[in-house]
Amino acid sequence: QVQLVESGGGSVQAGDSLRLSCEASGSTYGVNCMGWFRQSPGKERERVADIYSNGGITHYADSVKGRFTISQNNAKNTVYLQMNSLKPEDTAMYYCAADVKFVGSNVGCGVVAGIDRWGQGTQVTVSS
Repeated sequence: QVQLVESGGGSVQAGDSLRLSCEASGSTYGVNCMGWFRQSPGKERERVADIYSNGGITHYADSVKGRFTISQNNAKNTVYLQMNSLKPEDTAMYYCAADVKFVGSNVGCGVVAGIDRWGQGTQVTVSS
C-alpha cells in the first residue's frame, strides 16, 4: 500500500515561509485524495488542506486561506504545502494523509475518519 513521507519542516520567524513536501511510494493506485493535517499539544488534529486526484479540487481550513497553497506534481505522487506569512498559531506537527478508494469509509480527506494512510509528521515552529 502507499507510504507517505513528509519533509520540509523547521523553525522560522513570524512572516516567514516554508514549503512542506510529501512523497508517496509503493502503490498509489486508488488514491482518492491527499491532504495535510496538523496537531499541536492539547489540541485536536485538524485538516489544513487537501487535494483530489480527479480534477485537482482543493479545500482549505479558514485559518490558512490566502496564506497556504496545496499542490501536487504531474505524476500525483508528491504533494506540497506552500506556507506563507506564517504565524505563531501555525506551530504544530504537520502530517501528510491519504484516502484510498477501496480502503475504509471513503468519505474523503476533510476529516480524520476518512484517512487511510498517515505520514510520520514534520514539525513546524513559528516564533514571534
